[in-house]
Amino acid sequence: MTGEFELIRRYFASAACARAEGAVALGIGDDCALLAPAAGQQLAVSTDTLVEGVHFPKACDAFLLGQRSLAVAASDLAAMGATPLAFTLALSLPEADDAWLAELARGLDRMARQCAMQLIGGDTTRGPLSLTLTVFGQVPTGQALLRCGARQGDLLCVGGALGDAAGALPLVLGQRQADPQLAEPLLARYWSPQPQFALGQALRGKASAALDISDGLLADCGHIARASAVRLCVEQARVPLSLPLRGFAGDSEALRCGLSGGDDYLLAFTLPPAHWPALQAEWPQVCRIGHVDAGDGVRLLDDDGRSLEPTVLGYQHF
Repeated sequence: MTGEFELIRRYFASAACARAEGAVALGIGDDCALLAPAAGQQLAVSTDTLVEGVHFPKACDAFLLGQRSLAVAASDLAAMGATPLAFTLALSLPEADDAWLAELARGLDRMARQCAMQLIGGDTTRGPLSLTLTVFGQVPTGQALLRCGARQGDLLCVGGALGDAAGALPLVLGQRQADPQLAEPLLARYWSPQPQFALGQALRGKASAALDISDGLLADCGHIARASAVRLCVEQARVPLSLPLRGFAGDSEALRCGLSGGDDYLLAFTLPPAHWPALQAEWPQVCRIGHVDAGDGVRLLDDDGRSLEPTVLGYQHF
């Protein structure tokens, strides 16, 4: 039987992403890791837990799970406008399967290199399969993007087409099949989301509020509305939906996925109108989908500006 420390040494401490360099003064091997953020920077920290059967399907591909688990956690850093630095992994396993662990570590390492992040520690234990990742980044002091700054008159924007990952669920669960031209883009958005670090950093000093979309557009816009004490108005006709999603799911289901499906890991943010022309020129995939108004909560509007009632707001954790 592989012991805890041998498991860590074999699959994680030896990975390319576990080398101590840059802001990581000391990595895996001691009681704590040591981080040294640059002068004038604040440390950004976030933790995400993914549980088998809740956040990912049972018996899924370990490589894809490794990629997805780090990307999901690291997206919180993008939402704050932070530059990624490092992460820890706490892994609960029902048993130590060498082949499965090797693939999980390979997926983690692939995403860590894409995100320029280093593995600096963690823990392993026996139990139901779950992964808890804590991610660390740095952001210039006082420039972090928060949820609480949206103001009446701001624009509501998103970082790209929504709903692809939610639309992929029937494919992920083996409930449906589709032509590769439709299936592959949707599956890629589910298994390998790309945290929008560069966009988040570009929004520092411009966006008035921001977060990443994990539980669905409407549900997550509600977080900004509450924190900022404003109303966010989403214009249904402006919600961007991809051609593969429309082709696979149909227009009605595609819209539901885009509004409420979750797992997008794109940024949603509010922006003073003066910044819109330059932002759109530099980031053409960014879409304006509504505006900020006085009031509270989130309103979904039809083409005539009348309120619509969505059937589902978003993912519920309990």
